[in-house]
Amino acid sequence: MDKKLRSQQWFGKKGKDGFIYRAWMKNQGIPADEFEGKPVIGICNTWSELTPCNAHFRELAESVRRGILEAGGFPVEFPVMSLGETLIKPTAMLYRNLVSMDVEESIRANPLDGVVLLCGCDKTTPALVMGACSVDIPTIVVSGGPMLTGKYQGKDIGTTDVWRFTNDLRAGLMSQDELNEAEAGLCRSRGHCAVMGTASSMACMVESLGLTLPGNAAIPAADSNRKVLAQLSGRRIVDMVKEDLKPSDILTKKAFENAIKVNAAIGGSTNFVIHLTAIAGRIGIPLELKEFDPISAPIPLLANLQPSGKFFMEDLYYAGGLPALLKELDTFLNKDCITVNGKTIRENYKNARCFNQDVITSLDKPFNTETALAVLQGNICENGAVIKPSAASPHLFKHTGKAVVFENIEDFKARIDDPDLPVDETSILVLKNVGPKGYPGMPEVGNMSLPVKLLEKGVKDMVRISDGRMSGTGFGTVVLHVSPEATHGGNFSVLETGDIITLDLEARSLNVDLSDAELNARKEKWIKPENLVERGYTGLYINNVEQAHLGADFNFLKGGSGSDVTRDSH
Repeated sequence: MDKKLRSQQWFGKKGKDGFIYRAWMKNQGIPADEFEGKPVIGICNTWSELTPCNAHFRELAESVRRGILEAGGFPVEFPVMSLGETLIKPTAMLYRNLVSMDVEESIRANPLDGVVLLCGCDKTTPALVMGACSVDIPTIVVSGGPMLTGKYQGKDIGTTDVWRFTNDLRAGLMSQDELNEAEAGLCRSRGHCAVMGTASSMACMVESLGLTLPGNAAIPAADSNRKVLAQLSGRRIVDMVKEDLKPSDILTKKAFENAIKVNAAIGGSTNFVIHLTAIAGRIGIPLELKEFDPISAPIPLLANLQPSGKFFMEDLYYAGGLPALLKELDTFLNKDCITVNGKTIRENYKNARCFNQDVITSLDKPFNTETALAVLQGNICENGAVIKPSAASPHLFKHTGKAVVFENIEDFKARIDDPDLPVDETSILVLKNVGPKGYPGMPEVGNMSLPVKLLEKGVKDMVRISDGRMSGTGFGTVVLHVSPEATHGGNFSVLETGDIITLDLEARSLNVDLSDAELNARKEKWIKPENLVERGYTGLYINNVEQAHLGADFNFLKGGSGSDVTRDSH
């Protein structure tokens, strides 16, 4: 091994310090020769029964452990805080940065030469990658995999159907008993959401960045090949340590460009933007919101997957997985980007085959010519906003309507079904104060439920605008991540019911029909909301989180500082 192992700064020491480091580890029954120059590999585990998507990770970690042992490594598993979208309040996004700090400091403070990141549910993937980037030791990602496709009354269902079922229940088109039946059939195996929601988008992101072995993104959690990939990843991380192949070697600007192109082709989550931007900030790669649109725009939607299409992640895997889609994108990709297996991304997909062109379509005949991401500019969003055209309604791509403004989520819930709400199908729903600081944590409430009185008339979609986020499983003509957020005091903060708003997707614009003078006059009267919380982690978050267009990371965590060992304390 050319480079001295980082772990030997602990276990290779003589005298008292080395004695203490080794002796206490030996109480686990570890033989002495394990400390004699073997690469120490951390298995960073987000297992938790409170994170149902990751509840099978104990078993997955054992597969990783086998691979590490086979390759001559010394595996050590450690836990970090886990984030489950379905249970955690007020929103898992509030804690993404906290988990990243947990990961960073756990790696930095301990005798690790390399690390395997076990992640699945939405925020666990970006959080773990962000933390590992800040330390920059050899790292490989193993995703938990999507669950099997749900079943209900002879039909395939997934998380996206939750929104449809809920609207049908509110409109009287579905009974509570039928909803209960659908609930029983939705999540029928281990794994994260079965659609191209945020969790699957993150799995595709890390594979397209080069941080995983080929094929990682789509293997179902219940498929035995998921364990095989985990074991192979355990083997590979040992060699990565010997080669000193680190995230900074893999995560180049070209790799980030590849990830943006792939996200467009798969119809990935809008949350991809905020997470990729944060990862770039940690590894020190300049990446601005305005860059996403020109990179995404030429890429049609190739993957026919919910919520933009018909099929599910299980179908994507059996159709050839992400490598088959990457091969179809060959002309657009930066082919020479290195990946964790030491090969270029093109070497990884060059022999891939597509086995179902209904699921993975071609550039010649794409599933949808609309891209999965557009960045908007205008006087409502001085620093930008995002929308997912592939999941929106074409008849609303260019739309002008009167705003119906809700000042916060409580206001929305109290009034949305009020029969006297001044709203019709041409109106534009506006939700304020659900951004990074305003909620706090930027919850997934941007795809606001439509008013019952419009659902009863058969209205399926409306233009909706907020400074919050939307679940990757969601759909509709929904403008998200308005920056600066309402709590910050920009133009968005002073919108009022009755204002005339125009969305023009082709022009990539979002504007309110008000003069600068009127907007400035309103802002002079604007009163900044008081912080909901001052103490503890939430207080730290509110005082230090950056705006959405910057990735909503903490301002003091930008740029990696390396893996320097802390001082001995013995």
